[in-house]
Amino acid sequence: MTRFFSTPNGNVPFTAEEEAFAEAQAASVLLTQYKEQRQLEYPPITNYIDGVVKGDQAQIQAYIDACLAVKAKYPKPDTP
Repeated sequence: MTRFFSTPNGNVPFTAEEEAFAEAQAASVLLTQYKEQRQLEYPPITNYIDGVVKGDQAQIQAYIDACLAVKAKYPKPDTP
């Protein structure tokens, strides 16, 4: 996809270097975005630790399942 600069004389296409830089920035934003989304929805680690201390395998599994659900909801983007 070609990107353009808007100038008084019309649109000027990006150079190959500018296009590569814009793609790299977009990929960086996606990587940061999925991490932030996951962090907001992961359950507190204390839920897992509490389950370990109590020996409550169901609580431990519930924590793991919740984390896997968040990972599925916000998958890691493919990186070039």
